[in-house]
Amino acid sequence: MGKFNGHFYPGLYLFSFGLHQTIVVSKAMILNDSLLFPSCHPKNKGRWTNLWNISFGGLVKIVTGSILTAYVVLCLDDGMVLMNNQVPPRFMYPKEWQHLTMFILLILTGCMDLVSKNLLPQRCVVLEKGVLVLTFYVLLLLLVSHTHISAGVELQVHSLLILVVFLLMLVLTTELWAPDMPHLWLIETFLFLTMGSWLMQAGFILYRPLTGYPWQDDDINDVMFVTTFFCWHVMINASCLSGIYGFSSFWYHFSPSLKLTRYKEAPYPVNTPEPLYKLLREVEPSEKDDQPFLLSKGSP
Repeated sequence: MGKFNGHFYPGLYLFSFGLHQTIVVSKAMILNDSLLFPSCHPKNKGRWTNLWNISFGGLVKIVTGSILTAYVVLCLDDGMVLMNNQVPPRFMYPKEWQHLTMFILLILTGCMDLVSKNLLPQRCVVLEKGVLVLTFYVLLLLLVSHTHISAGVELQVHSLLILVVFLLMLVLTTELWAPDMPHLWLIETFLFLTMGSWLMQAGFILYRPLTGYPWQDDDINDVMFVTTFFCWHVMINASCLSGIYGFSSFWYHFSPSLKLTRYKEAPYPVNTPEPLYKLLREVEPSEKDDQPFLLSKGSP
């Protein structure tokens, strides 16, 4: 599992998830809509309503985690053996067991999304965010232990990945208290994009170099260019995020069929003839009541 496929396909999933989140967050920010409880509802009612309301994000997490878990188990010839038969026994396949733990947590996250959105009487956002934060806390610990047996280029690749996971963990922890903040969702989306693209790049750096020659751990130029490539990923993902937001802004502002969805109620009513009319009717009797009192006061 610690090969090209073990880095490329999880990275592809995270990058695709980041692209989807970019579209969702851009739409919510442009239309001034809620990220957790969007105002748009499916037009089709009837027998397909319950199917539409299913958390497709949770289903994708469960299916993706199950496929990756099965791949971890099946890629080993003798299966996922925890210990060998030697005396004293030794632990086997430490990296594979760590990857298996990551993917099981992904399945758990998807299950919690389904429970919160479809099984509970009311959606529990704290439950969803809490399990997601727990997943990234565990992921950070596993990645830190990955670096204990790494050196040179591999160490630099995983160190930069740990930096992204750490920042993402901080953002997700903050969202426990502010779950519907568009700016936090925007930072989270950018970090998911960077994490996914860098994982895919890590597969090519460590296992399938484009030049056909492996990177050299004792060459400082190779180690430095790993950081340079990471900076390019940051700039490209930021440009991708800005481009999707700009295109979405153009689409939602100039598409005639979506003008009604951008309507926002004014904080104060513009035309209120009836309340003003009632107000005048209430004021007139009070003035009539005060007028005889003043006349009677000035009379002999």
